[in-house]
Amino acid sequence: MVQSLDTLQETPSQTAGPYVHIGCIPTFAGLEGIYPEDLGKRAIEEGAKGQIITIRGTVADGTGWVMRDAMLESWQPDAAGKFPGQDGADPKVNGFCRFAADAETGEFELRTVKPGAVPAPNGTLQAPHIAIWIVARGINIGLQSRIYFEDEDNSTDPLLARIEQRPRVDTLIAKKTGEGEYRFDIRLQGEGETVFLDM
Repeated sequence: MVQSLDTLQETPSQTAGPYVHIGCIPTFAGLEGIYPEDLGKRAIEEGAKGQIITIRGTVADGTGWVMRDAMLESWQPDAAGKFPGQDGADPKVNGFCRFAADAETGEFELRTVKPGAVPAPNGTLQAPHIAIWIVARGINIGLQSRIYFEDEDNSTDPLLARIEQRPRVDTLIAKKTGEGEYRFDIRLQGEGETVFLDM
């Protein structure tokens, strides 16, 4: 049942605007000293177990224009598929990172550990993946998606199996470009639009 909103009304959603970096990653915006370190600056600490990988990409609008003001957040388990706080989780894997596209090129970079498979509620295994959240000027509500890897077995992943338009699954797959290097470009709309999730 939907809660009645007799006294408090929901405020309208607004775009992230040009100020999202100032509030979320002030050091990136050139504002030093607000925090000792921006929250989520690194996905991993030195000594994290597993394969260290780098994912690079861009966020493009429907015309193919690269959005140089995009900010992203990532959430993931460690190399054994355990999240921070779970018994046996790698203390060197934060599970969270906040990063931005380069203001000149629009290219983002995420250095992390390749995640392990995570058990799904029905007992099957989710293929190794990283959850991402994207905001930028013009995006009213942050967009959620996932990054899977082309060199992993994604065939039994329950989320990927639910995508009816099978060619669109490819929009969630990071392509290997070298040893420990992947490419994952995000398209907000139009041809090759990335699959976004309502979570």
